[in-house]
This record gives sequence, structure tokens and C-alpha cells, in this order.
Amino acid sequence: MTLDELSIGATGLITEVGGSGLLRRRLLDMGLTPKTKVLVRKKAPLGDPIELFLRGYELTLRIENANKIEIIEVEA
Repeated sequence: MTLDELSIGATGLITEVGGSGLLRRRLLDMGLTPKTKVLVRKKAPLGDPIELFLRGYELTLRIENANKIEIIEVEA
């Protein structure tokens, strides 16, 4: 499952960060690394972007970038 498929209020554990080049480096620099727990806080009315909570801060991410991050759903 990918990060964009996670519903509001659900928590996931990142298993793999896809993409290539600068995009992948940027995602990793923002803290989206394997074994990180991510909570989906909100989604915009049309679904893009989504607001995430991870590592003690909030991050807004576009759907086209969120679908490159593989996760497994876990209990909060």
C-alpha cells in the first residue's frame, strides 16, 4: 500500500521510499525514511495535498509524491 491510500486518522510505517534522483533525496531529507511512523491528519477537499504528522512535526505532501512511499498500516 502507498501513503496516499492511507485514510484520515490512520497510521502507517514506511517500508520503502521510491522515486529517483532529487525527488527521492528530498523525501528522505523531509524525514520520510524507512521505519518511520506517519499519521494522516487531514486531506484537502479534493484529496490533494495531504497533511501528515511524523517525527514531532506536520508535513504537507502532494499525492503525486505520496504515492511513491510504500507503507504498512499499523495501530497508533
